[in-house]
Amino acid sequence: MDMDTTKIHPDLKQKFSEMITLDFDWETIDMEEARRLVNARNAGNPIPTDKSVTITNKYIPGPSGAPDIQLRIYKPTEHDEFLPGILWIHGGGYMFGKVESDDYLCQKFVSEARCVVVSVDYRLAPENPFPAPLEDCYTSFLWLHEKAQELSVDRSRIAIAGPSAGGGLTAALALLVRDRKGPSIVFQMPLYPMIDHRSTTPSSYEIMDHRVWSRKKNIHAWKMYLGEHLHGEISPYASPALATDLSGLPPTYTCIGTLDLFRDETIDYVKRLNQAGVPTEFHLYPGCFHAFERVEVNAEVSKRAVNQYIQVLKSALGS
Repeated sequence: MDMDTTKIHPDLKQKFSEMITLDFDWETIDMEEARRLVNARNAGNPIPTDKSVTITNKYIPGPSGAPDIQLRIYKPTEHDEFLPGILWIHGGGYMFGKVESDDYLCQKFVSEARCVVVSVDYRLAPENPFPAPLEDCYTSFLWLHEKAQELSVDRSRIAIAGPSAGGGLTAALALLVRDRKGPSIVFQMPLYPMIDHRSTTPSSYEIMDHRVWSRKKNIHAWKMYLGEHLHGEISPYASPALATDLSGLPPTYTCIGTLDLFRDETIDYVKRLNQAGVPTEFHLYPGCFHAFERVEVNAEVSKRAVNQYIQVLKSALGS
């Protein structure tokens, strides 16, 4: 079912009309081919290189004998002080995405928030269902904390962040670090996060258009991510909306569009964070669909959204 275009923000209507529909046959899907198609659609224009930012790749040991994890590290080319650090977790429905996906945004974080960004190439479902992706993120977070001095990072100012499924992993990682009594997280930024496998909110029924993240895609992605756990008790580390105790989590920022499938689960998460005493800032963008600021980077509303979460991050990190 196509989306009612009269509800779409004026800045986004033209781009939305040009978007390619990706509606896979989930029963016979070839994940390698699907990832190729998704990456090709998301490639867009060539990503400009910011000469003030140095990008390097590094591999670290995975958790409990798992394969090595690739990290992509973004640092100011010139700096002589210890900087805040961000563990960045890319999106992609737990099934798609790659560590290079957010080169443009990670460079903006470095140049505008004056920080070091470590992006994690976590394992993907369905080949690697929960908890593999989350454990990769946890291992990478511990590595960032342990290697802080080597990276010129102030370990008292390390944040975690990511969009969509990366936002879900961000929210789950905050819970896991709290419960395992891991190193402190100064701030979390789960952007329009994928955090509720139940798909029972009103907004989860509203979005059927396959040009964006739709109900059909979401239900299948959760099946792939949860794997065998789907038929048992679901952990809040897999589906963070199930967490009954949100106290003690780091200060939080999130945002979402009114035409996003995850609208209502995000609003409920924000409400419960506030009720748990967690300082939380939230912005709701009228007429904006899932990941709108990445789909149409040149729209005024997209620039405003990105600028807002960079400024919030900058303030939280004391940059």
